[in-house]
Amino acid sequence: MSKNKSLNSPHLFWITGLSASGKTTLAQALYQSLSEQQKKVIVLDGDNLRQGLCSDLGLNEADRKENIRRAGEVARLLINNNITVICALISPYQKERDKIRNSIPKNQFTEIYLAPSLETCISRDPKGLYAKALEGKISGMTGIDAPYEAPIKPEFQFDTATISVPRMVNTILGHI
Repeated sequence: MSKNKSLNSPHLFWITGLSASGKTTLAQALYQSLSEQQKKVIVLDGDNLRQGLCSDLGLNEADRKENIRRAGEVARLLINNNITVICALISPYQKERDKIRNSIPKNQFTEIYLAPSLETCISRDPKGLYAKALEGKISGMTGIDAPYEAPIKPEFQFDTATISVPRMVNTILGHI
């Protein structure tokens, strides 16, 4: 990881991983830590975006790409207004994540890949989505019948089944 990253300027933390990997939990913990440091920060969570800004989108490939494009554009606008952004979205496609990365200055972007096993995610399943997908009641579930392209070179990768949230936050902020 580059040592020239700094939170003296706005930053985009892009948290990606399967459903139930811990994205929202980590995003909220990062938010809390940064807020305590008097940073202007906001969380853009995939579930919340799909209730409003992206409520017109489905789960097909084109709609998933548009969902990520919209989130990235909002994040870029916020960064341009001196606000640190934490995006917590499955964002299953490498090319789309790379587009976001390339739209933000290098020293202001950090990709965080949460990589517990699929079995761990299925066992957590807070919304019951994996159960429904495995029973054939829903389709387009990332990791089951829709693809997830793991990041090639994320700044951080964590198995959330083996590392605590406070340790992840300390590791991330200790290297920024």
